Amino acid sequence: MKIYGILGNHCSPISDTTILSSMSVGTDLFSHVKTQLPYALVAAAISTGLYVIFGFIM
Repeated sequence: MKIYGILGNHCSPISDTTILSSMSVGTDLFSHVKTQLPYALVAAAISTGLYVIFGFIM
């Protein structure tokens, strides 16, 4: 599932997009990861729930 790849990309401090995002706005890398984590986890939970629900429906 693509959502877990995206989740890892947003939550990993060694991801190139995470590093570039924090550098471009001039913030600390780990503070950027901490602010992205709640949004990424909510999106992953919703996506997982919908995946399971639609899996049972179809």
